[in-house]
Amino acid sequence: MINFLYRSFLIFTLFISAAFSANTPFVQAEFTQLVQQGKPVVLHIHAEWCSTCRAQQAALNDLMLLPEFKNLPVLRVNFDTEEALLSAYKVRRQSTFIVFKNGKEVARSTGETNSTAIAALLNKAL
Repeated sequence: MINFLYRSFLIFTLFISAAFSANTPFVQAEFTQLVQQGKPVVLHIHAEWCSTCRAQQAALNDLMLLPEFKNLPVLRVNFDTEEALLSAYKVRRQSTFIVFKNGKEVARSTGETNSTAIAALLNKAL
């Protein structure tokens, strides 16, 4: 019984930590450092009031459980408060993904909620 509880707790903890990795809030200094180091990073331009953003977040939470994406930083950018970033990258709508690899933008998508399409987009960072 204790072994079952321990395994259940471990699985739950892994699930929660993976789900939260897709919810890492955007911090300019962290983003700048990742890009300058040429590391892969994905920005998810998100608005709390956006139903498409919520669907994207659900897909991301599932995808972040996969081994290939577990270490991929996905930074959640608040569409309503990060005007400077949105202006710098010419983002006009919430529910936008911007993918960076080797310090450069390599892909962008707006409004996509299909998990397979989002996975293909995330793969462009790897």
